[in-house]
Amino acid sequence: MGQASISAATVASNNPRIASEVFAAAAQHWLDAHPIAPPLAHMDPAAQTDSHPGPDGHGDAHGFRRRGVLFVLSSPSGAGKSTIARKLLAAEPELGMSVSATTRPIRPGEVDGKDYHFVDLEEFRRMVAEDEFLEWAHVFGHRYGTPRAQIETMLAAGKDVLFDIDWQGAQQLFQIAGGDVVRVFIFPPSMEELRRRLSGRATDSAEVIEARMARAANEVSHWDGYDYVLVNDDVESCFEGVRTILCAERLKRSRQTGLIGFIRRLTR
Repeated sequence: MGQASISAATVASNNPRIASEVFAAAAQHWLDAHPIAPPLAHMDPAAQTDSHPGPDGHGDAHGFRRRGVLFVLSSPSGAGKSTIARKLLAAEPELGMSVSATTRPIRPGEVDGKDYHFVDLEEFRRMVAEDEFLEWAHVFGHRYGTPRAQIETMLAAGKDVLFDIDWQGAQQLFQIAGGDVVRVFIFPPSMEELRRRLSGRATDSAEVIEARMARAANEVSHWDGYDYVLVNDDVESCFEGVRTILCAERLKRSRQTGLIGFIRRLTR
């Protein structure tokens, strides 16, 4: 604090109303000097900051509000991110899953609209042309993309959003949403263990496994584009690490949009 700020605080100390105004003004000045990234493109900030009072959604009993977290999990195929994502969704009721659209064929046991939105190439191209995706990528001969509308709907409903996307999607999402994005990369313990896991799934041909291994080396090389990295040599400990990251990111000062109102009430 500068000398003028100290003097103003001293003068205000004997007048609670002035003290409240000085404290709130100082807090606002600090927040203005430490700007945070804008929320997701096309989102109305009021929908996230004012619509969810109380302990549920993005608010708490003290009147705090927070912007939703766009939580990205990436890893090479077979490193365990899908298992960790399922465990995270089961443990965190305020977290919703982003369901990607894809042009690849549906697999046995998959449900359209739950695992993926399965679309043909013509429909996917139309969605790209009409800017309906937050991000999209071409992977193993098929296209995958995140529909924009579903993310906006989940954030407006007070949900954080979990993304199971690769480094290309994570990069595109970060360019759009900036500080609202938290990126976590999960490594396998070794490439040998990754090959063993892929072979053990018995869902891919030897040719596809080789392609996945080649892509894994490329994906690992982008680890430095992530905020956090973890090694999945034990699924439970890796899950707890990912969950800890999510909980900490929810509490970041930069996500709290009700601070000024709370400070004013605190210093009345």
